[in-house]
Amino acid sequence: MGSSRDIAIGPVAVVSLLLGTLLQDEIDPVKNPLEYSRLAFTATFFAGITQAMLGFFRLGFIIEFLSHAAIVGFMAGAAITIALQQLKGFLGIVHFTKKSDIISVMESVWGNVHHGWNWQTMLIGASFLAFLLATKYIAKKNKKLFWVSAIAPLTSVIISTFCVYITRADKHGVAIVKDIKQGINPPSLHLIYWSGPYLMKGFRIGVVAGMVGLTEAIAIGRTFASMKDYQIDGNKEMVALGTMNIVGSMTSCYVATGSFSRSAVNYMAGCKTAVSNVVMAIVVMLTLLLITPLFKYTPNAILASIIINAVVGLVDYESAYLIWKVDKMDFVACLGAFFGVIFASVEYGLLIAVAISLAKILLQVTRPRTALLGNLPRTFIYRNVEQYPEATKVPGVLIVRVDSAIYFTNSNYVKERILRWLRDEEEQQQEQKLSKTEFLIVELSPVTDIDTSGIHALEELLKALEKRKIQLILANPGPAVIQKLRSANFTELIGEDNIFMSVGDAVKKFAPKSAENV
Repeated sequence: MGSSRDIAIGPVAVVSLLLGTLLQDEIDPVKNPLEYSRLAFTATFFAGITQAMLGFFRLGFIIEFLSHAAIVGFMAGAAITIALQQLKGFLGIVHFTKKSDIISVMESVWGNVHHGWNWQTMLIGASFLAFLLATKYIAKKNKKLFWVSAIAPLTSVIISTFCVYITRADKHGVAIVKDIKQGINPPSLHLIYWSGPYLMKGFRIGVVAGMVGLTEAIAIGRTFASMKDYQIDGNKEMVALGTMNIVGSMTSCYVATGSFSRSAVNYMAGCKTAVSNVVMAIVVMLTLLLITPLFKYTPNAILASIIINAVVGLVDYESAYLIWKVDKMDFVACLGAFFGVIFASVEYGLLIAVAISLAKILLQVTRPRTALLGNLPRTFIYRNVEQYPEATKVPGVLIVRVDSAIYFTNSNYVKERILRWLRDEEEQQQEQKLSKTEFLIVELSPVTDIDTSGIHALEELLKALEKRKIQLILANPGPAVIQKLRSANFTELIGEDNIFMSVGDAVKKFAPKSAENV
C-alpha cells in the first residue's frame, strides 16, 4: 500500500523502547503478563488508527513539528537509554531497575557490582560485541563487504548458542532465552481493550508510539528514495503503516515501523520493490514454525550485544556538531530532546523537543527579519547593506525590506522596527548633516500574505510618517497582499501612484538624480 520501494518493516529499537517503557508504567509484565500483552495490542491498534487517519485526512504536516535537530537529539538519547537497559543482559544482573532514566539505571548497575555481575556472561557479551563492531567497521570501509556486517548478528547467535550448549554455561549463571513459543502468533482481536480504564491508556500510548514510528518510517523512506531518485507519497505511507499496525494488533503483534538497519541491508542487497518485505515475512514465518526450539540456549548477553551494536549508530555526533555550527536554537532543541530522554523518559524527551521547536517557530513568526537596502554600484539592484557593504543608501530615501508575512503576531513589531530604522537614520543624518528623509520605501516582495492586523499596522505607519512629512511607498507587493490592500481600501489611502513594481522604479520617480547617477 505504500510508495517506498526500499523500506523494511518490523520491530525497531526506538519504538520498542518507547512502547515497553510506557506499558511498564501501567502494568508489570512479570506479575500480569496477559494484561500487559492486551494493553500492548490495544496501543498498537490505536497507533495504527492514528497513522491511518493522519494519512487519510492528509495531516502529515503534524509530524514536521519534530524537526531534524529534535530527531537527532531524540535518537541519540534513545540509543544511550537502550544501550544502558541492555547492561542487565550484558553483565548478567538478575535484579535490575524497571526505570529507563540514566540515574536509576547506573544506580542499579553499580549497586550490583559486588554480587550481581557474572563474569562468564560479561565475557560472552564483550567478545561478540567486539566482533560485531569489527564487522560494522569492515562494512563501512568497504561497501562491497556490506554482507559481512549483515550476517554478523545471526552468526553471533549461532556460535554463542552452540558454545553455551556444549559448555552448559547456563548452569554457571549465564542467563539464556529458554523456551520460545513455537508457531505463528494467534489472533488477538478479542484481547484488545474496548472499554474500561485501559482503553484510554492504550489510546494515549498508541498515539505517542504511532507518531514516533511514523516519523522514523517517513524519514527512512525519504532517505532511500532520494538515494534512488524517486518520490514517496507521505500520506500513502501513513495509511499503509496504519493499516499494517491495525491488522498487526489483531494478530498478536506490537507497533512496527521502518527499520533503518534492515532497510539499509535491503537497499545494499539490491531490492527493487516492496516484495522484499513479503520474502522477509515468509522467512520469519518459517523460523517461527520450524526452528524456534534451536534458540533455547541463546545467551541473553548476545542479544544485548546485538542491540548495543545496533543503537551505537543512532548517536549521530557529526549531525549534532553541524547543527551547532549552523543554528544554535536548533542545537538547544537537539540537547533538550537528548537530555529529556536520558534523564527523564522518552515521553518527556519528545515533549521538550516539540516545545522547543514550536518556541523557535513562534520566535521567528513574532520577530521577523527586516533589512535596510542600498543600491549596488552601476546597477538598478537594491540589496541588504549588511550583506553587501558596497551597497550605498539613496539620499533622502530610506528603503526597508520585510522578510516575512505580516500577521497579527508580528504586525506591531514590523511597524515599530521600520520606525526604529527611520529614527536611527534621522539621528545619523543630524550628526553628519545630510539631507532629511523624504520617502520611505517598503519592499514587500518577501511578504507572502497579510491579515487585517497587518493592514492596520500599515495604516498606523502611514499616519506616523505623515506627521513627519515623509511619503510612504510600497514596492512589489504580491498578488495576495495587493488584493487584500485593495479590499481594505488601503491603496486608496496611500494612493495607487505610490505602489510600484520594484524599488528601482520607485527611486527613479522620487529620487531621479540618484537614479541617473547609477
